[in-house]
Amino acid sequence: MAAITDKQKKFYEDAHKQTAEEIKEIDAQIEDELAKVKERLASLQEAKKAALQMHSATCMRLGLENEFEEENE
Repeated sequence: MAAITDKQKKFYEDAHKQTAEEIKEIDAQIEDELAKVKERLASLQEAKKAALQMHSATCMRLGLENEFEEENE
């Protein structure tokens, strides 16, 4: 590796420190967003479960075939 000047060394050290901090901040943001997505998915799955139960009941009352029966089981 070629020798670098003190000025270049300082530049690269500063860039190294700054990018490491950026990466940590981005990782934290990713974790926050993943948590939000997981929470939203859980909410949607509960809503779908409730809708499937209601749909199944209406099919039974009307004597219709439940096209979502496999999903409901």
